[in-house]
Parts: sequence; C-alpha cells; structure tokens
Amino acid sequence: MSLTANSQIATAKRIVVKVGSSSISGANADKIEALVAALADAHARGSEVVLVSSGAIATGMPLLNLESKPEDLPTSQALASVGQSRLIARYQGNLEKFGIIAGQVLLTSGDLEGEDTRENAAKALERLLELRVLPIVNENDTVATQEIRFGDNDRLAALVAILVSADVLVLLSDVDALYDMPPTKPGATRIERVAFEDGLDEIEVGGTSTGVGTGGALTKVGAAKLANAQGIAVLLTSADLVASALAGESVGTWFEADASAAQR
Repeated sequence: MSLTANSQIATAKRIVVKVGSSSISGANADKIEALVAALADAHARGSEVVLVSSGAIATGMPLLNLESKPEDLPTSQALASVGQSRLIARYQGNLEKFGIIAGQVLLTSGDLEGEDTRENAAKALERLLELRVLPIVNENDTVATQEIRFGDNDRLAALVAILVSADVLVLLSDVDALYDMPPTKPGATRIERVAFEDGLDEIEVGGTSTGVGTGGALTKVGAAKLANAQGIAVLLTSADLVASALAGESVGTWFEADASAAQR
C-alpha cells in the first residue's frame, strides 16, 4: 500500500469517524475507552474530529430488559430515547480525562435534504469544531420514521463527511478490512486498496452479521463510494484497529477519492 494513502490520516485536518453498534455495545461496551483514547490522540495533534456513533438502541436494550432488537418502530424509538443519553454519558465520561467536551448532534435525513436545515447543521458542526468540541452524531431514531430514515449510519457518516468537507472518513466495524468474499469463508483475501473507478464487481459483499446493527460490508462500500465521489478518501477497518488507523498505519482497506472532485 502506498505511503501516501493511509498516512494521509495522520496529517488530516478534519476527520469523520464512524463506529457501529456491535463495536461499542453489549459485550463490547468497554471498547469505548480505547476508541475515545484514539480520538483524543488525533484531537491532541490538532485534527478536528467528528464521531458518528451508532448504538443508542443497542445500549437501551439491556436497560429495558430486551434481549433482541425489536421489529416495531415505537419500541425502537423508545429504546433510542433511553439509550442515547446513556451512550453520550459513556463517551463524555471517557473524554473527560483528556479534557475534551462532547457535543451531541442528532439528525434525520430531512435535516440534510432541506437547504435551510442542512445549512444550519453545517454551521452548528463548524462552530463546535471551532470551539474544539468533539461532535458525536447519530440518527435521531426517536423521531425518525421508516420513510425518512437514513437506513444505516454508514450512509449518515458519508453525508456528514460531505457536509463538513472532511479530509477523510474512517468507517469502523467488527471486520478489519474489505475482503473479496465474506472473511469467514476459506481463502478470503483482504483488499488493500480500491480505486475510485473500481466497481468491485468481482467481489462477494455481504450485509450485516450482527443482531444489533443495520449495516454491513455492502452499506460500507456504498458509503465509501458516496464520499469518494465528493473527493473524500475513506478507510474501512475494525474498531479494534482504530488507534493504528488514526495514526496512519497500513491497516484496513483504503478507498481512493475521485481526484477530479476537487476541481469541480
């Protein structure tokens, strides 16, 4: 992998990081500490960091004694309401030791579709970053309906990266990279780099593999391509490798941005 690829993250001015539910909830709830430490390191070197974090519903489930993700919208909304405040408290509790203040930003797809609300969201995030606050973005699940949902936070993360003109988007999950077939299959090979023109037609991409998330490799590839088209490079790797990723080490899969996007 080229030294000019992943290493760009170490010097990036503005970074959007997305983490999935399965990486920071349930048995992995304690991994928030390592995630925050990596974000704090990037913040300390002067980078502006935005975190897009799933996990409100998953965090609310044990609090309301539910063992599986509900199928009905009202229960999901109730879980999001309960879990979101607890999730933000966990983040802030860990950020406290680094002297970083978190700012909660909840969005619906409608907020980014309307010109006025989109502009307001962009200005709010811009001001938070100017104040050296670490914005934590999530979908506003408590009010979002099935018709106006983003569908998954990978897409939301790409849209946020575009909204704030990020230099790079880092998508974290429970898999360390993109593979040419599901990594559980024998012979699966890691893809280190994806050119913008590469449609990935030759690989077998799957959906979500957890009972708490809504994404998967398919949504991450779609999100990466969405950001790439707007000139934003994307790194896909696992939450366990977040420190290495943000330090610019050669981990995961690097999706090259459309080089012509900046010239438009």
